[in-house]
Amino acid sequence: AGILREAGLTVKLLGMDDKRPNLIARLRGRGESPPILLEGHVDVVTTENQKWSHPPFEGKIVDGVLWGRGALDDKGSIALFVGALLKAKEEGFVPPGDVILAAVVDEEVNGKYGAKYLVDNHPEQFEGVKYAIGEGGGFAVYMGGKKFYPIMVAEKHQCKMRATVHGRGGHGSIPLRGQAMAKLADVLHILDRQRLPVHITPTARELITTLKDNLPFPQGTVIGQLLNPMLTDRVLDILGEQANQLNPILHNTVSPTIVNGGSKINVIPSTITLDMDGRLLPGFTQEDMLRELGALLGDGVDLEVTHYEDGPPEADMGRYDVLERIIGKADPEGTPMPYLLSGVTDARHFARLGMQMYGFIPLDLPNGSLDTIHAADERVPVKAVEDGTEIVYTLLKEFMG
Repeated sequence: AGILREAGLTVKLLGMDDKRPNLIARLRGRGESPPILLEGHVDVVTTENQKWSHPPFEGKIVDGVLWGRGALDDKGSIALFVGALLKAKEEGFVPPGDVILAAVVDEEVNGKYGAKYLVDNHPEQFEGVKYAIGEGGGFAVYMGGKKFYPIMVAEKHQCKMRATVHGRGGHGSIPLRGQAMAKLADVLHILDRQRLPVHITPTARELITTLKDNLPFPQGTVIGQLLNPMLTDRVLDILGEQANQLNPILHNTVSPTIVNGGSKINVIPSTITLDMDGRLLPGFTQEDMLRELGALLGDGVDLEVTHYEDGPPEADMGRYDVLERIIGKADPEGTPMPYLLSGVTDARHFARLGMQMYGFIPLDLPNGSLDTIHAADERVPVKAVEDGTEIVYTLLKEFMG
């Protein structure tokens, strides 16, 4: 806040908890275009039980690389945005419309203190904003020897599920077959071996078409077959681990994560619950999840939705071409492509104000860098931050037209 105020921006600190406020800064424009929002979060996940090469909270720069938790997710984004705003003030650039920066405090949990709080309690801070820039894309990724820049234009939404199985309980000294434990094993086996039905959304179609057209033969041809629903799952099986990022954008998904059952070693439980992290594609509802998962698991499994959030609608591509052009100029060797994020970001909260969020954090990263997000040794090259700041500054000059 002090840095931005000293540079001449208007700054407010707003929060549910005075000890944990969100920052809203505004670079005044000429009033000729609607404002845009730059949004990121400053909270981070734990480093517990992780072995780091350099301390995760000291921000050490070693051989031109900045090491630390949040370097990529998501303090790096805030660094790009703040740097670009300071550059604009330094050079006397006045954008066509206001540029609003929101640095929020709990995206990694649920937004209760951050984006959700701001949208629910201070929507006036974002009046007139139609387009926003945030996390979820813009990083360089590599496939088939080619470099791509996914730009997040849509994301899945949460539909957490619980499956309950029942059986006959009894004394642990007298084994029982086919009861709750066995039924749970069947459920887990099905979830491990089978998928929910294939759905090819417009964003997924554009992404896969871009890969097909830019990857060498035969990889491009194989990827292209994902667009045939009769072949999608077979191709994913052939691709193996290469398909880990493609599978969730072509299906609604559930991942089993928590099992609750017996409480004593000598008592066979009669009821066991399985909690699952469920994610829905844009345009699908909790009723779709119940129907698809019920058909997959069959009779004898009780299903319920434990948490559901409406997600953003299918993408508004109105300004995507500007971001595509900016990336193309900054790195002619990279290919931009629209991206459907398998997780969720604060975009879902801002979508309730009618905003389209584009995931666009332009960082030219070495291959494998994204594997360090939420893991040990998260880091970012200093040059990538410097170059990314320049790209965001270009965005300020071109995005609003």
